[in-house]
Amino acid sequence: MATASGVRIGWTQLPVHVRHAVETILGDTVVEAVSQAGGFSPGTADRVRTAGGVRAFVKAVGSALNEHSPSLHRREARVTSAMPGWAPVPTLLGHHDDGDWVALVFQDIDGRHPSTPWRPDELQEVLTALDEFAAKATPSPVPNLDTVATQLTHDLTSWHRIAENPPDDLHPWAARHLSTLRTATDRALAALDGDTLTHMDIRADNILIADAVTFVDWPWACRGPSWLDSTMLLINVCLYGAHDVSALLTERAATHRANRDDLVAVLAAMAGFFTDAARQPPPPGLPTVRAFQHAQATALLDWLSTDLTDR
Repeated sequence: MATASGVRIGWTQLPVHVRHAVETILGDTVVEAVSQAGGFSPGTADRVRTAGGVRAFVKAVGSALNEHSPSLHRREARVTSAMPGWAPVPTLLGHHDDGDWVALVFQDIDGRHPSTPWRPDELQEVLTALDEFAAKATPSPVPNLDTVATQLTHDLTSWHRIAENPPDDLHPWAARHLSTLRTATDRALAALDGDTLTHMDIRADNILIADAVTFVDWPWACRGPSWLDSTMLLINVCLYGAHDVSALLTERAATHRANRDDLVAVLAAMAGFFTDAARQPPPPGLPTVRAFQHAQATALLDWLSTDLTDR
């Protein structure tokens, strides 16, 4: 099973001036750093402890590792620093940006990722937390965010490009239903109106469970419909199996008073994005991301072939 995990550098591989900047933010010397799994940034992701016992979570990346990753850290710094205090998001304690390396220093959350395959109780806890967040985050409390349709138009129109040049290993059901999938793409873009603050990259490795649920890694935040994040979570549920995704999707539509076909269309469009992305060369510093995208595409298309046939 492909997992959401890349290849990282560690705390000691950071430039000295970046480590000193983090220690300045924390006001003490870091004496312990434990690298954390999950995600695809080639930079660090460490839980650190200072000599005085202060704990924090630090992520840092430079442009030599991947030219786009520092801009994602900058975007995450802007988003998280604008979050209201009630948001289930780690507090940004400070950040360093020298034009090359960007380091973010967050409150450390003493939690763990949900189990995969998803346990029913943890899945329900996370879906409830997403629903509660969506209700409070409408309208979006973070200003100047793009809409999801604006941010992801290119990604969500992937089936049009695939139809023009299908890969040799295209999922057999998708190959027979390209017209249906292209229509779904158009419907998905039309369905994405909304002013709810959405995470847009909800997976088990971007969630921590402790006394409450916390959502981490916010560089893709944008504005969209209230049902979007809880629907996107079902991609991860679908990937790991053991749940009736069709029934869960029906519940999502009912909870948010949405048209179920709109939610299906968004998942179909995401299957196209993963299919198209998976056939591209791996980005620098991210050798495992294409296999993960391929696995998500396969899981979604297997599910879509059954859900659309049954209905």
